Amino acid sequence: MSKHHGADAPDLRIPVPRGPVPKVPGRDAGTPVEITVDGAGIAVPEGSTLLDACRRAGVDTPTLCYLETLSPVNACRVCVVELEGSRTLVPACSRKAESGMAIQTDSERVRLSRRMVLEFLASSTDVSTAPELLRYMECYGADPNRYSDGNNRAATQEQPVKIDNDLYIRDYSKCILCYKCVEACGVDAQNTFAIAVAGRGFDAQIATEFDVPLPDSACVYCGNCIGVCPTGALMFKSEHDLRAAGRWDESKQDTTDTICPYCGVGCTLTLHTQDNRIVKASSPLDQTVTTGNLCIKGRFGWQFVQGHSPDGDAVTPSGGDDE
Repeated sequence: MSKHHGADAPDLRIPVPRGPVPKVPGRDAGTPVEITVDGAGIAVPEGSTLLDACRRAGVDTPTLCYLETLSPVNACRVCVVELEGSRTLVPACSRKAESGMAIQTDSERVRLSRRMVLEFLASSTDVSTAPELLRYMECYGADPNRYSDGNNRAATQEQPVKIDNDLYIRDYSKCILCYKCVEACGVDAQNTFAIAVAGRGFDAQIATEFDVPLPDSACVYCGNCIGVCPTGALMFKSEHDLRAAGRWDESKQDTTDTICPYCGVGCTLTLHTQDNRIVKASSPLDQTVTTGNLCIKGRFGWQFVQGHSPDGDAVTPSGGDDE
């Protein structure tokens, strides 16, 4: 190497001009697909699902296991619609729209199917912290007591709350096996694969490998599973403690969007505050940097702002120890 090689190197004291910010190329919408939703014609981009078509038509189609940022798994079957020529009802969240399709979203057959699914779910799980599911039950007149009298709940409600870390709790008595947490922990977001479905029938539940305590598992405490859970089966410990003390009140809560201070990625945080104290943090699904996902610092590291947990005890923002 020439001894004068360094003389040709750029002077690091002179800032390099900033280049253009790269943009993701736009997606070709393809040929529009013409279908009929409840008798009204509508055109959707090629590759759209029936759920996309329903939403474009302004039809409020219920979903529980579906989320825009996750791969459809067809688990809950609450979004089913009646497709002309089909022997069975089809899941709107995953069925692709094809030209000439005609669907009914509010026929008696559809309403009966949705009502029965909601009744089955609510007869075996605690849905008290699932506001959307409760809204659907009211809308469809679902009566879970047809399958359970309230005193003879199925085994899914008999599980104790798992509290084995300081960040979040797992209450599988509220789990409807929507698979959202598994998808978020897997290829759709975190790629940690710390949890999966174990068991069969009423024994089926979300579990870590060999059902070990969370601190002994592969969990990295990103909390993205909490962000997608529709029933409160996965919940911030701060929220769980406030609920246990009878002090959780969403009517008194405000939300404020800010930028996470921990690194330069620029994740948007939505801070939920009650009585002028942060009680939990989330991220908007439509935020292009995160699409709702955060790391352990962004989702749980807000304790430094107030120095103490909502109940006044000192906070240790870590994975915690076994209890």
